[in-house]
Amino acid sequence: METARQVLCLCAFLSLPHARAEPIRYSVAEESESGSVVANVAEDAGLAPAQLSARRARLLSEDGRQHFRLDPGSGRLVVAERLDREELCGQSATCTLPFELLLANPVQFFRVEVAVEDINDHAPVFPEERVTVKIPETSNLGSRFPLQGAQDLDVGSNSIQAYSISPENEYFSVDFESQIKGKKYIELVLEKALDREEQAEVDFSLIAVDGGSPPRSGTTQIHIVVIDVNDNAPVFSQDFYVGQVLENAPEGSVVFRVAATDRDTGVNGDISYRFSQAGDQSYSAFVIDPMSGEIKLTKPLDFEAAKKHELSVQATDGGGLSAICRVLVEVVDVNDNAPEVIISSFTSPLPEDTLLGTVVALFTVRDRDASANGKISCALEDQLSFSLRPAYKNYFELVTVSALDREEMARYILTVTAADAGSPPLTTTQTFTVDISDVNDNAPVFSQTSYTMYVRENNVPTVLVGTVIAGDADVGLNGKVTYSLVPAHPTDQPPCSCISVNSENGDVFVLRPLDYEQVKQIEVLVRASDAGSPPLSASVAVYISVVDENDNAPLVLYPSQDSSPASSELVPISAEAGYLITKVVAVDADSGQNSWLSYHLLKASDPGLFVVGAQIGEVRLRRSVTERDTVKQKLVVLVRDNGQPPLSATVALSALLLSDFSDVRLPHSSLSTEENEGASLTIYLIISLVFVSLLFLVSTAAFVARKVCKRKQLKDGHVLYGASNLQSSLADAAAAGTLPHAYCYEINLTTGSGNSEFKFLKPILPSLPPQLHTTGGGTNNEQDFPRGTLTVEDVAPDNHGMRSAEQFNSLSFN
Repeated sequence: METARQVLCLCAFLSLPHARAEPIRYSVAEESESGSVVANVAEDAGLAPAQLSARRARLLSEDGRQHFRLDPGSGRLVVAERLDREELCGQSATCTLPFELLLANPVQFFRVEVAVEDINDHAPVFPEERVTVKIPETSNLGSRFPLQGAQDLDVGSNSIQAYSISPENEYFSVDFESQIKGKKYIELVLEKALDREEQAEVDFSLIAVDGGSPPRSGTTQIHIVVIDVNDNAPVFSQDFYVGQVLENAPEGSVVFRVAATDRDTGVNGDISYRFSQAGDQSYSAFVIDPMSGEIKLTKPLDFEAAKKHELSVQATDGGGLSAICRVLVEVVDVNDNAPEVIISSFTSPLPEDTLLGTVVALFTVRDRDASANGKISCALEDQLSFSLRPAYKNYFELVTVSALDREEMARYILTVTAADAGSPPLTTTQTFTVDISDVNDNAPVFSQTSYTMYVRENNVPTVLVGTVIAGDADVGLNGKVTYSLVPAHPTDQPPCSCISVNSENGDVFVLRPLDYEQVKQIEVLVRASDAGSPPLSASVAVYISVVDENDNAPLVLYPSQDSSPASSELVPISAEAGYLITKVVAVDADSGQNSWLSYHLLKASDPGLFVVGAQIGEVRLRRSVTERDTVKQKLVVLVRDNGQPPLSATVALSALLLSDFSDVRLPHSSLSTEENEGASLTIYLIISLVFVSLLFLVSTAAFVARKVCKRKQLKDGHVLYGASNLQSSLADAAAAGTLPHAYCYEINLTTGSGNSEFKFLKPILPSLPPQLHTTGGGTNNEQDFPRGTLTVEDVAPDNHGMRSAEQFNSLSFN
């Protein structure tokens, strides 16, 4: 419990700004007795000894072990227990013990680092007291024979510095300078050729001396056995092997395999493997197969305890020759330690008007793994109002980053996830529950950014067309909402008097009937205000669209129905099916499908004679006109819109079927008389025919005289209409567009006949170009017409559909 309390106190104060930037560093020799003075830390920290007691000074370390203690009376730092550098740091080149000096009132801490200096308290030790080396007598001068070196737990200058042979002999010397990957090892160097017959064995002592003061040494006995014949030693494929193994690899897993070869045959070529320094602690976790050279695990490894293991493997053939290689086993860290979260401080509840950047919680995280597996990242899940901020080392602060709103969120459940970068990553979660206290800070909010409502025209007064809804997240009077109408723009007049809104529930009413043809949309602004002090409000635009009703019947523009009597259209008796008589033009004040118009023949004197275009209102002949058809035809055309129910209008039309030329001289008024006025009409026709007949006889005589005078020219036989009055009449007719095609009128006259008859035939010639409209002589482009034939491009009707007699009088004859 004391250790946990110290860690929590340290975590709480490390994030404060009263920390010294650089640590205070001291050194102390290992094996110092308990109570040995290291230094006066109070003096180095600039503190008086009296301040240590007054401010409750204490020492804190991350691992909880107290290697030192503070004398509050003198401010000196003393050794709390015997320090063994080899136990604390192993073979590390440096050994530093970090801790913090913490003071309260006010809070202040100093980082302190004490380096434990190595002393020469260990002598070199050989793994074996006696070593037998078999050397063939055929070995060449300078041959090297590796030996197991001594071990010294000290480091630096206190480690092994030299080897020597005692007593010195002429056959061997020792070499301690060779290195493999920076690590020295010893070899016996053959200085003189061996002769088994002269000396079969050589004995001497190998002494290892360290660099301490005074120096320490270790000795082993070397027994050289001289053998002959076997003159090839094993050779490893590599001098230095590097392998990796996961720290969670199970017992019996193969780390890797070393391989050596011997060029000898038979027993001298058989190679066996063994560790050359089996007494070292690193070898306890491994075993080597003597035949295959496979190195296997005998127990699980722990990366946190040892990151690598150095092994020496000796390969010996059957003749006693051997070779040594170095093996470095690197332990690969496995993510087997989850991060830890330690809370230092936490504040709840918070007012919703808390300033941004307020610290809510302070905590630290740590992970025992290394590299990526020990790299910790903290994340705050699904929060926009709070954020994590790094403080110091692995300390984090949970702070506010946006305004808090109790009405939106009265309680925040904050989940902090600490995850390492391992694969798969390990995570630890910590939950913080933060309650928020209330402040009146919310204006009403409409459910929509704008409202569009619809009302049919001709509505009943005070009809409900929709409802605007606004909510207020506050409670009590601050959450009570009332509605009112305001001008859409500051300079606008008061809102439309035809619209009203219920102040309690937001119902929108139209107070009087509306006409779509006069107003299609009304825009008003509705304000929602709460009862707070001061009140908060919001406004929204309301668009009331008037929906069109089919309340307007079609209006006929042409033919006009104001004139009395109704207009009549002239139709030649020679007209065939499809002949255009007239076109009915109508409009509808409604819109959409209510304004779509269709035309129908409601009734007619002869329904089978006429047809009306349903879409465009054109009145045409369904069949050719015959002499049996009544001269005057009456039609009623129905114009109907597409509304529901549909509205319609009718227009009355009259059509005169002309059977001869004299019919065109009838005055317009006589065309509208009833059949009982036939006698009066006959008198007018007789007078007109007599006048025309006389005119025709005179014209015929003039024509014959001219033909006699100009016989050669008459052979061309061109009959042209060239009178200027005819051209103007035809131009007017073309502008009217009643008869779009050129027509040829053939006049058949018989001697002795009392009446002259006109036959109206279909077009037999296209409209002639202007250059052909000449009188007199002709060109090769002119066409021959038979005698008594009159050609007219177009005789247009007047505004009432009548072809005037003046248009016919403008005709010229040849």
